[in-house]
Amino acid sequence: MAVTSSDSGLTERSPQVGRFRLPVYGYKWLLLLPLVLLPAIWLVANRTGPIAEQAEAAQLLPVETAELQSEEGYTTSRAYTGELVARRSSDLGFERAGTVTEILVDEGDVVAAGTPLARLDVRDQTAQRRQLEARKRQLMAQLRELETGPRLEDIAAAEAAVSDLSNQLELAQLQAQRRADLYSRGAVSREEWDERRFEASAITDRLAQAQSQLDELRNGTRQEQVAAQEAGVEQIEAQLDAIDIVLDKSVLFAPFAGEVSLRAVDEGAVVGNGQTAISLVENGAVEARIGLPVEVANRLAVGESQSIKVGNRSYSAVLKSRLPAIDEASQTVTVVLEVEAANQAVMGETARLVVSQQQASSGYWLPGTALIAGDRGLWSVYVLGEQVLGERVADNPESAGYRVARRDVEVLHTQGDRAFIRGLVEPGDRVITSGTHRIVADQLVTVTGESR
Repeated sequence: MAVTSSDSGLTERSPQVGRFRLPVYGYKWLLLLPLVLLPAIWLVANRTGPIAEQAEAAQLLPVETAELQSEEGYTTSRAYTGELVARRSSDLGFERAGTVTEILVDEGDVVAAGTPLARLDVRDQTAQRRQLEARKRQLMAQLRELETGPRLEDIAAAEAAVSDLSNQLELAQLQAQRRADLYSRGAVSREEWDERRFEASAITDRLAQAQSQLDELRNGTRQEQVAAQEAGVEQIEAQLDAIDIVLDKSVLFAPFAGEVSLRAVDEGAVVGNGQTAISLVENGAVEARIGLPVEVANRLAVGESQSIKVGNRSYSAVLKSRLPAIDEASQTVTVVLEVEAANQAVMGETARLVVSQQQASSGYWLPGTALIAGDRGLWSVYVLGEQVLGERVADNPESAGYRVARRDVEVLHTQGDRAFIRGLVEPGDRVITSGTHRIVADQLVTVTGESR
């Protein structure tokens, strides 16, 4: 046996193991080793016990969930746009060319139906009308004379003329007879006899004319003369009516109550036939014209109440009509809605009509935050699986945990921040709605609240 020394100066004998020597105090540590290892062995052996549960509970991820409730369908809403238009709007112009002498309104003025808006120069037409009125007065006087008949004075004068011509004829005939006798005896020339004879013949013709006039006066005015004179008067009146029409067309009137939206000409301008002078938009009556797909338009009934939005304002409207033709560019049917109480509306604003339709399909509503994007455009959700920990840590309810499972779903419809889904889920499943980006399948979580 070998003898060794220590710092204390003591020497002991120690056995030799192989070529190495073990100090005497090493045996003491070997005796203490089991006492050191026993707690660690006990912890490993009891890892699934309450202490391990508390350690795992401290690592649970807090989440919110929503319980699935089956629905038999969902409502889809689509917005279609159009524009607001006035029920009536007109670009007004004169029916004849001329010089503008007055513009009686300004842009933005509200006018009533029949209000004069502008006038043309009518001096030529006014002069023509005065001439026609004078001619009419003349014809009317002649007509009254014909209708009254001849005066007694005229008849007496005609009778005197006839009597005078009768006497002249008698004298001329006697003179012609004497000239004939003298000519037969050769006392006068044939020329002198012919003069007396032809003079008597001329007086005979004048007497016949005078007698005819006297007969006419005695018989009164013929009906044909009165009718001819009346026709002349009517012709003048027709010409006056034509002048009046021209004068009326020289003034531009408002065809309906509305607001002046455009003043295109000013005084002194020479305008052509039909050239726009003033634009007028009807007040109060506002329509929305919106293009809809044929199948959507066919579902709406004429007279049905609808709601439209213009900007951030909502208006009640009534479907007035569906136009019979399809727009070639958009392949839509234009529906006309009469907008009620649209006092603040401006023509040309965009109007939106929201049309709802019920879709029959079983599924579930979920918050959009519950959806997880999968491969190839698919979607998934995380649901609570088996419950763990909670039963063995009854004194700490916050430690109740669940193992997460992943389920594939199909998104049928989205509405705001919600989605209508169907897939590998069932009514009553609790779907995780928060923190899904931090979760993987089989992870342990704890529920901190329910989503609505």
